[in-house]
Amino acid sequence: MRTPSGYSGLFRTPEFTPLFLSTAAQTAAQTLGGLALGTQVFRATGSPLLAAVSMFGPSLAQVVGATFLMSGADRLPPRATLTGVALAFAAGTAVLAVPGLPVQAVLAVVLVQGLVASLGGGVRWGLLTEILSKERYLLGRSLFGMTSGLAQIAGFATGGVLVAALSPRPALLLAALLYAGAALGLRLGLTARPPRASGRPSVRATWRANALLWSSPARRCVYLALWVPNGLIVGCESLYVSYAPEAAGTLFACAALGMFAGDVTIGRLLSPARRARLGVPLLLLLAGPYLLFALRPPVPVAAVLVLVASAGFGASLVQQERLVALTPDELSGHALGLHSAGMLTMQGVSAALAGALAELTSPGTAMTATAAASVTVTAVLARGLRTARTDDGVSEAATETPVHAPADLPPHTTTDAPPTR
Repeated sequence: MRTPSGYSGLFRTPEFTPLFLSTAAQTAAQTLGGLALGTQVFRATGSPLLAAVSMFGPSLAQVVGATFLMSGADRLPPRATLTGVALAFAAGTAVLAVPGLPVQAVLAVVLVQGLVASLGGGVRWGLLTEILSKERYLLGRSLFGMTSGLAQIAGFATGGVLVAALSPRPALLLAALLYAGAALGLRLGLTARPPRASGRPSVRATWRANALLWSSPARRCVYLALWVPNGLIVGCESLYVSYAPEAAGTLFACAALGMFAGDVTIGRLLSPARRARLGVPLLLLLAGPYLLFALRPPVPVAAVLVLVASAGFGASLVQQERLVALTPDELSGHALGLHSAGMLTMQGVSAALAGALAELTSPGTAMTATAAASVTVTAVLARGLRTARTDDGVSEAATETPVHAPADLPPHTTTDAPPTR
C-alpha cells in the first residue's frame, strides 16, 4: 500500500491533525503567556533573574519528572493524559493572571506547571509515532517544528502588542483560553488508545529505563547534544526582556522565525547524509552570533543576530533522528520523554544561571558568556557525535533521497517517538 508522501500526506493520516493543531495552540499559549509573565515580573521587581526564572521556571521541574514520573509516558492512556495536562496549564495560567499575586506564588505555580509538563512531553511524542510510522517521523517532526516557530512568532507578536497596549494580564488570560481550546481539541479529536506498555507507572520503572537508555555511549552523547548546547542558548533568550524591555517581543519573534527557517531547511530540503553532517556546525551557528552581544548591539542588529543564530536549532532534528535510530521501539516513548524533560530542565537551569550572571554583570555580557559555554560544550561533544552517526547507520554513504521525496513505505506500524528547540 502506498503511503501519501510530503506534508499534505500527514494531514490525511487519522488523528494527526487534532494532535498537530492542539500542540500549535499550546505552543502559542506558552510563548504568549511566558512573555507576559516575564514582563510582569520584571516590571514588579526589576530583576533579570526573577524575570528569566518566571519565563523558564517550569523547565526546572522537568528534572523531577524525568527522575520520578517518566515511566508514565508509555503506561498512561494518551488522550486522557494530554487533555489533563492542557487543562492543568489552562488553570495555572489563569491563576497567574490574578491581580497582586506575590512573586513567590508565581514561581510556585510555574514550577508545578513544569512538573505536569514533564509527563506530557513523553506521552505526546510517543503518541506521534503511533499515529505515524517511524519512517515518516522526521517529516512529521519537521512539520511540528516549523509550526512551532510560526506559533511562537504569532504568540510573541500578539503578546508584545497586548503587553505594550494594555498590560500583561490580558495576555495571560488569552493564553489560558488557548490551553483550554487545546484540551477540547485533544479530547474530541483523539481516540481512546490503551497505554503502549503494561504495568503501573513507578519510580523504580522510571529509574530502570533511564539507566538502560543512559548505558549506551552513543545515546549518552546524543542526549547531551540535545540538552546542553541549545539549553545554554535558551538561557541567552531568557535575557531578552532585561536586554531590551520594550522590544523583547521582536527579539523572540526573530528567534522563532530563525528556528522555523532552520527546521524547513533540515527537515524538508536536505538529504539524510547531508543532515547527518550538519549536526555540529548547526550547534556552532546557534551560539556564534550571541558572542557579539558583549558589544551590546542596538535592537535592529540584535534582531538580525538572533535570527541567524536560531536557524541552528535545526540541529535538534538531526539529533532526534539519531536518537530514534538508537532506541528500541518499546522504550521510544520513554526515551523521547527523557529527551524532552532533560532539554527543558537544561533550559530552566541555563535561564537561572544566565539571569544570575546578568544580575552581577549585564544582560549582554551574560549572553556572551553563556554562548561561549555552548561553543565549548559542542567542541567537547563533536567527536562522540561523529561516532554516534556511524553507530546508528547514518554514514557518508547514506541515501541521498530527500526526506520529502515520494517513496513506497510499508504499512503503518506501531512504534514510539519527540519537542521544541
